[in-house]
Amino acid sequence: MFKNRQNLCKSVIERYDSKTEWIDEVYLSDECEERFLSSSDIPEFVAEDIFMAGMANLVEGYHVERRGIDVHTILFTIEGGGVLVTEEFVAPIEPYSIVVLPAHTPYRFEINPQYQHWRMIWFLPKATPRWQSMSDLGQKVFSFHGCEKIWALMTLLYHEIDGRASYRKLLVGEVCKMVTGFEPQSTDSTIRVQALFSQIESQLHLPWTVKMMAQKTFLSEEQLARICKQLYDMSPRARLISLRMEKACDLLRNNDWTISMIAERLGYKDPFNFTHRFTKHVGCSPSRYRKQVMEQAEGER
Repeated sequence: MFKNRQNLCKSVIERYDSKTEWIDEVYLSDECEERFLSSSDIPEFVAEDIFMAGMANLVEGYHVERRGIDVHTILFTIEGGGVLVTEEFVAPIEPYSIVVLPAHTPYRFEINPQYQHWRMIWFLPKATPRWQSMSDLGQKVFSFHGCEKIWALMTLLYHEIDGRASYRKLLVGEVCKMVTGFEPQSTDSTIRVQALFSQIESQLHLPWTVKMMAQKTFLSEEQLARICKQLYDMSPRARLISLRMEKACDLLRNNDWTISMIAERLGYKDPFNFTHRFTKHVGCSPSRYRKQVMEQAEGER
């Protein structure tokens, strides 16, 4: 339960406990947005034993509580997060995670007040042999790297309502392959580290330190280093540098960005420090890399 998880904020922990009595209830605030995909919208769902799916941008207030419905419930979290309450445990629902709730089991999930928003996909496969793997897993929360891809596929599917049947079939097949092919191996700590580096990738200009990273994931620096090694085969600092250098290579393909501008954008106040780091990581200076890229582009025209 939350109260037994050392790495989670106490102000949130104390609000939740597991439940033994359940009601059927759904609440969405006026600010919530939700798109539905039913078998009447996507006829290809029928062959895959999918009852319904949806895409949700949730803010302000949202919760779902069920005593046990006759379809499985699967949640994919892209941003923000929620809290899952079951008879056995309470768990955070973090970005880049998948929640599996087999049919006929009670549960409640809602927006995590630490985030105050939640962008996710819900997916309701039928309780048939096609989806037996969901029943076998039980109620679980796992790390799942494919959440953004699932969101992209479902967005394409939504725009193909009344569109091309062959394309819808392809998209539905890809979604099902991803859902049934994931490997439930990761822990909550792993999910938090993955979410951290997703945030870092969008804010490379910030003065990140290993201490800051550890604090944001509610881990010790030693735990963070161990999980980074497992996930990325490198230290947290090396992962940060790698993300910055990958972005630098992308930005250097555009002549509109000076070396100094790129350095500033990636968190290097001193352009010479950036040049040294880039040269060590890539094997040539930023200016030389840009020249090589431009010459290669010219040769391909």
